[in-house]
Amino acid sequence: MISVIIPTYNEEKALPKTLQALFAQPGEFETILVDGGSTDRTRAVIADHICLTQHSVLSTIQLITAPKGRASQMNAGAKEAKGEWLLFLHADTILPDGAIQRMNDMETDQSIQAGGFMHRFSGDNWRLKLISFLDNFRCTRSRIIYGDQALFVRRALFEQLGGFPNRPILEDVAFCERLIKVTNPHLLFPPVITDARKFIKMGIWRSFIRVLLIILHVEFRLPVLPRTFFQDVR
Repeated sequence: MISVIIPTYNEEKALPKTLQALFAQPGEFETILVDGGSTDRTRAVIADHICLTQHSVLSTIQLITAPKGRASQMNAGAKEAKGEWLLFLHADTILPDGAIQRMNDMETDQSIQAGGFMHRFSGDNWRLKLISFLDNFRCTRSRIIYGDQALFVRRALFEQLGGFPNRPILEDVAFCERLIKVTNPHLLFPPVITDARKFIKMGIWRSFIRVLLIILHVEFRLPVLPRTFFQDVR
């Protein structure tokens, strides 16, 4: 079984599409939403989906809370998980069709211990396509999987590595740096699709420079980026 863990904080705009696409997936999975203190309608959106899925045989959904912060929230979700696979999905990211069933089928293949999906943004803006291209190129080269690529890892290995480090930024990078020392993450295609709204709102070129600096930071071990560099855009 797959445990889909979704950290949320004020995601009323993107979360409905993410959940709708997720629960249209065939396969066996549970969904654990971990809210970090939303003040909008995020919890109401989740409650609506709990009502819709309460009679489902192959999928369940639950809501828990944790201190705000992706590392804190995802670790809390992992503690509640029952699945062989832990799949960490951002609230504004949609899995490709058949992703859950594909992961169900991979459960018996012990040569695959972790992985993620290639990535693209919603819409047709060429600048966002360029950002995704560079990010995918980086990922295939380094095997460092970012959070918006729907990282998945076997629960036993996740626990062995101690989960996500308790840090406010780049917790996904820090975890994957430990992960690639013990396994070679498997990259899947078709890609996940992330809502481009936040990048557009921040400004595409500004977002592009932000992504480029993150890549340079990771690749060349530059000094830690300041917390203010990661704006909380909703």
